[in-house]
Amino acid sequence: MSDTLPVAVDAMGGDEAPAVIVAGAIAAVRAGIPVILVGDEARIRPLLPRRGAPEIVHTPDVVEMNEGAASAGRRKTNASVRVAMRLVADGRASAVVSCGSTGAALDAAHCDLGVVDGVERPALASILPRSDGGKLVMLDAGANVDCKPEMLANFALLGAAYAESIGVKNPRIGLLANGEEDGKGNVQVRATLPLLRTLPLDVIGNVEPTAAMAGACDVLVCDGFVGNILLKAAEGAVATVQQLLREEIARRPSGIFGAWLLSGAFQRFRKRVEWDAHGGAVLLGAKGIVVAGHGRANAQSVHAAIRVAHDAASHGLEATIERRIQAYVTQH
Repeated sequence: MSDTLPVAVDAMGGDEAPAVIVAGAIAAVRAGIPVILVGDEARIRPLLPRRGAPEIVHTPDVVEMNEGAASAGRRKTNASVRVAMRLVADGRASAVVSCGSTGAALDAAHCDLGVVDGVERPALASILPRSDGGKLVMLDAGANVDCKPEMLANFALLGAAYAESIGVKNPRIGLLANGEEDGKGNVQVRATLPLLRTLPLDVIGNVEPTAAMAGACDVLVCDGFVGNILLKAAEGAVATVQQLLREEIARRPSGIFGAWLLSGAFQRFRKRVEWDAHGGAVLLGAKGIVVAGHGRANAQSVHAAIRVAHDAASHGLEATIERRIQAYVTQH
């Protein structure tokens, strides 16, 4: 891994930055992934080990979580997230990871990286675990809350390219709806399905959330409003299940003993379903790899997000997207 370009990490983005960001970056470096930390060196340097510390690119500016993301990002041209993007644009880094304001990261990607020709709007793609053991690429996860049917068709192409880059051959595309029949869904969904069926993809049609999580498709397409709610609902469901299990276990001593016997299974369950074990969402369609991590990121999730960014760059995700989009544009 050491011969690849480093991942530029926005050290100042996130609720617990820079401490947890730096801790996750150190873990990534120890795992063999090169990293550049971007941010206030005076705050970052004391958190680093004496040996094997990643490079720091100093910049004192940061887009705070409570600022207007777009306006602050454009005004603060030397904010850490924008400097990280320019490292990719200048060929010094392979990808960007930011756990700060998602809006600021999206705006910085537009300003400093640009968009792949043929992509109207980039979309955020998250990977969710399926009950059949597979992976579900879901997009948009929150970048675009109001989408035209043509944008959703574009997302299908982006999602298919991403699924291919993580090893899914001929990914099956589903459109998120409240039923599998063609007539289901709102006006947007009903107008999108015929467009999806014109694409050079394996489109299976409308898919309900439960079926998607069980393995009915490999890529699930929806607008960012619905997708973001779906992700947050899934997070809430996992937290609720864990809390209920803790309460039931604490009711009697035999439950505590049983939990001890099943501790390994509980740990594996957590790694499969919790957000902090799966990194962040990948911004598809930008001219560069960008991963938006969770605002409540801990060191584990930062490490995971850096790994996602590194893997996407190593597998040539950007080139795969450009190739698929250009093939579609040429045909149409």
